[in-house]
Amino acid sequence: MDLLQQAQIKLATLCDAHQLDKNSCVTVRVLTPDEAIGANADKDFVIKKGKERVIEACWNGICGQAFTDQPHDWQGRLDQLLAMDLDSADQRAVFTAGLNAVLRGIEQADGTIHCKDDEPAQCGEEFTLQLHRRFGVKRFGMIGLQPAILDAMVEGFGSVRTRVVDLNADNIGHKRCDVMVWDGEKDLDKLIEWCEVGVATGSTVVNGSIDQLREKFEEAGKPLVFFGNTISGVASLMNLERICPFAH
Repeated sequence: MDLLQQAQIKLATLCDAHQLDKNSCVTVRVLTPDEAIGANADKDFVIKKGKERVIEACWNGICGQAFTDQPHDWQGRLDQLLAMDLDSADQRAVFTAGLNAVLRGIEQADGTIHCKDDEPAQCGEEFTLQLHRRFGVKRFGMIGLQPAILDAMVEGFGSVRTRVVDLNADNIGHKRCDVMVWDGEKDLDKLIEWCEVGVATGSTVVNGSIDQLREKFEEAGKPLVFFGNTISGVASLMNLERICPFAH
């Protein structure tokens, strides 16, 4: 059973424990880039470019979000969310956003809403400080390019201690923040062998790569830290290490 399926079962158990109304409504809508990250955020963020979007779920007036390249609106009951098929990326995104909203509503997760405006740019520096406090100076491998975080990691640890893989063909083979972007499929094993600590985007829980990623890092005996609001609920339920300084 994969990680997200385990989280779905745990969510159902919590809903029963809190005696939540299974007929209560969950609505999901696709946010505009400005709604998701703010009108004043740097245009280089992938959300601003519009290739991937943030969807927002609302349950009992409480919101949770998820990052996805297959965004769509959805509306249903809580029991339908708990029984949702998680085989496709679009369904995983809807479920993850809904899970984040419900867990925030019962105070089991925080930081379920993306930071905005100037905060994403500030995130990198604070993220790097927290990495340094947690691990010291190490070789860090980033899975999923996040420009502000990568830029701050390169400034804090140096380009010789930073590597990155990504799945976006527009990034692969190009230098970003003085670091060559490797292929997230072909070069993942090389990254894991090289680095001492993995730093991965939480959207891996939506694109379906998180289980393989965690397995590879566990086999290598190396720590893996997630960033981003998408994985806030799953990280809370499954005890995953996460750094997301400015999520709301």
